[in-house]
Amino acid sequence: MLTITEFQVENIKDPFRILEGKRYEYKLDIEVPEDDELYSENGLFVRALYSDQEDGGKLVKYDLYEKSTEAYLDFDLEDDEVQVIEAFCRDHLGDAEE
Repeated sequence: MLTITEFQVENIKDPFRILEGKRYEYKLDIEVPEDDELYSENGLFVRALYSDQEDGGKLVKYDLYEKSTEAYLDFDLEDDEVQVIEAFCRDHLGDAEE
């Protein structure tokens, strides 16, 4: 199971109102156990896009990166880990800079 240790969130501006609702970009520093296939001594972060609309919010996309090199990692998270990311994003919408 992953643990979110630090985060940044930013409101993605859409001046032309092309997208419905609001979009947020998160950068989540995560820790995973050493026995997890995702583990990296260099650390990991998740870049996540979250959509907040009138009928509810959802995680649109996420990507994993190695922290020190910012190299993209082609891994999928487990369903329960995706749910942790989605719940975290939903719970921290108010922290976004406008």
